[in-house]
Amino acid sequence: PCGHHKHLKSTNMLERLNEEIKRRTLVVRIFPNEESCLRLIRALAVETHENWIEANRYLDMSLLTELKKKALMELVA
Repeated sequence: PCGHHKHLKSTNMLERLNEEIKRRTLVVRIFPNEESCLRLIRALAVETHENWIEANRYLDMSLLTELKKKALMELVA
């Protein structure tokens, strides 16, 4: 659907996540080992994922189901 185009063409979500990772790793500055850095990044990714599940509806799938129904009706008719 046309309403999804601007979201599918954009990399804003990834850019925002990368900026947040960069910001938080710069605060720590020196990690004692690789695992501690990965723990921070994983925690940030999980936090971001949970926020998106609870708060935002990035793509409205009802538009897609309506398009499918219209297409099926045209095939039947």
